[in-house]
Amino acid sequence: MKYLALLRTLFVILLLPAVMSYDRYHYHKNISSLDGAWQAVRGNNTISMIVNDGYCMISTYNLEGRQFFNTRGGNITVENDRIILKVQFNSADSTEVGKIQKYSYSIQDDMLNTDIEDEKTAYKRADAGKGELAGNWRITRRKQGDKMVDAPLRARRTLKLLTGSRFQWAAINIETGEFSGTGGGTYTFAQGKYTENIEFFSRDNSRVGASLSFDDTIENGNWIHTGLSSTGNPIYEVWSRFKE
Repeated sequence: MKYLALLRTLFVILLLPAVMSYDRYHYHKNISSLDGAWQAVRGNNTISMIVNDGYCMISTYNLEGRQFFNTRGGNITVENDRIILKVQFNSADSTEVGKIQKYSYSIQDDMLNTDIEDEKTAYKRADAGKGELAGNWRITRRKQGDKMVDAPLRARRTLKLLTGSRFQWAAINIETGEFSGTGGGTYTFAQGKYTENIEFFSRDNSRVGASLSFDDTIENGNWIHTGLSSTGNPIYEVWSRFKE
């Protein structure tokens, strides 16, 4: 009996790491399966959902009519067949900030079916979230006058989430729920030239359709972003990868 008990104990000790490894593999596999850009069409409107580095941004807009409707986002994980979103911003309802929301989802081929936008909707994958700039970024330094000024992490922050082909920035306050603005669309990055093609802009819809080019580099893991802003003002910003 003691011998059998010892065998059982040894079996559990040997099996446990394999089970844990299997669980970790499938947990991360499920997380990474959501990475990238997804788009759905509802009437004349586009719903853009981008995911990377455990963060998600979802926006609804009308490109042809240059209308921005709403955006929300936050930290995202998955659990079995459920998406779990911890809301950090919601342009339409600040009371949602800080709440945990769960949604059903399934992925087959390049289609994502989920009720993350109130009703079951099919999203087509636009890219798989791969690229030199793909990830979640936060401004950590910027030039003001002739000086570089640090931007320490606070509740009020500006994030920029990129996949392989799409971007969205959001200026938010994760404590008060204040939403200051957002914009997004497609981008390219090649030979030191970063170009954004704006598809929605919450502050000024006249910017929709514009393309902005910057001279950008990656240095020591940081994204050095220089050029002119959408208002024509010179900018020099340092963005760093961000993950809570």
